[in-house]
Amino acid sequence: MTGVVQALAAHGIVRHYPKNAIIITEGDPSDSLYVILTGSVKVYLSEDEGKEVVLDVHRAGSYVGEMAFDDQPRSASVMTLEPCTLSMVTQSRFREFLKQKPEAVEQLIRNLIHRARTATETVRSLALLDVYGRDARLLLDLAEEKDGRLTIAEPLTQQDIAHRVSCSREMISRIFKHLIAGGYLTVEGHRIFLKRTLPKRW
Repeated sequence: MTGVVQALAAHGIVRHYPKNAIIITEGDPSDSLYVILTGSVKVYLSEDEGKEVVLDVHRAGSYVGEMAFDDQPRSASVMTLEPCTLSMVTQSRFREFLKQKPEAVEQLIRNLIHRARTATETVRSLALLDVYGRDARLLLDLAEEKDGRLTIAEPLTQQDIAHRVSCSREMISRIFKHLIAGGYLTVEGHRIFLKRTLPKRW
């Protein structure tokens, strides 16, 4: 956690949430942001029919709900992926934080720019890539080298991946069967390991 985020968290009220708790609901009034002290959350859009698109996942040291201070309804929902400890910072406390630490503005703006770029890439992926392309891009973005293996440390079910790339779980299941049979990846529990370069097409 950076010094700025840590200082921001100190201006909030610490709260504990279980797994699958909805912290922010799309369309609700906006009045606070949440700094993630422990755990992880997903930012997502959903429809009445149950279809869901995950826009991003944030972990400890990050924050969500930063668009709360334009007096507009929430633009997305946020749910915990595991038990979380969050610091809720209200509008008034956020303004107080900025008065005490004006140098933090630049970093907060940089974070907003980074998230805007991430959102642009997500839209580009949804618009220009097929399901396999989106799946491969997600796996490569999440993979990190650990003990000589390309590992996706984040525990992901096929349904989780389907939400992240906006498709059905059945489609992800078919893609994974192809990649496993071809020796491109293995799945051990909820951990995914990339064994060789993923094919450009499926």
